[in-house]
Amino acid sequence: MWYTKAFSKEPYFNEPFYVGFNIGGYELGLMPEDKPVTNKTKNVMSLWGVNDIQQTFDHLIAVGAKEHKAPYNVGGDLMVAEVTDPWNNLIGFIYNPHFKAE
Repeated sequence: MWYTKAFSKEPYFNEPFYVGFNIGGYELGLMPEDKPVTNKTKNVMSLWGVNDIQQTFDHLIAVGAKEHKAPYNVGGDLMVAEVTDPWNNLIGFIYNPHFKAE
C-alpha cells in the first residue's frame, strides 16, 4: 500500500471499507469513494503538520507522489508543500513551529 511506504507505518486497522493509521498519535483514515471523482475540487485543503517539510516532501516524491507545489513560505516561519498521491488526492503539509500537540 502506498500510504504504508509514504508514512513508514503499517495500518492498525485494515478493512475494505476503512484503513486507519496512527501517525504520531493522530488518526489518518482512508475511506474508498463509492464513485471515484476524476475532477477533485481544490477549494479547501487539509494540512498535515510535519517537523521537516523538505524531508517530508522529498520522501513522498521518492515513493511515487507527484509534486503539486514545492515547499514555500506562507508568512512568518510557516512553510507549506503539496503533493498528489497515486490516486490524484491532494495532500498538504505544513511546518508550523508554533504548533504544539496537546
